[in-house]
Amino acid sequence: MTEKNETVEFIEEKPEKPKEPKDKKGSVGVRDFLTGSILTSDMVSKQLPYIFFLAMLAVIYIGNRYRYEKLVKKEKALQVEVRNLRAESITTASQLMFISKQSEVAKLCEKRGLELKESVVPPKRIK
Repeated sequence: MTEKNETVEFIEEKPEKPKEPKDKKGSVGVRDFLTGSILTSDMVSKQLPYIFFLAMLAVIYIGNRYRYEKLVKKEKALQVEVRNLRAESITTASQLMFISKQSEVAKLCEKRGLELKESVVPPKRIK
């Protein structure tokens, strides 16, 4: 008896899937966008709540941006006003210090004819 080593190879064949014809429903083209028929597809209608949510967020972001720009403009205007008021305050304080000097008070009293005179006697301390 002659013994032969026979090996049998098995080749697995995957069954081929039948090619499905392309549906108009699954594909989206430029024509669908232009005619507006894309809005009637099931894929889009299922996503409408999400699309509305994104649109609402976009509107909120845009409104927030306009509000922020308005606040920045108002802040800059207030900064300019504060700067002007600070300068006016410093000017007024310096004028007050100037006219409250003893020599200036004496000149103003003479000018207005109040007949007030400076005291030549130094003040006394009360104990």
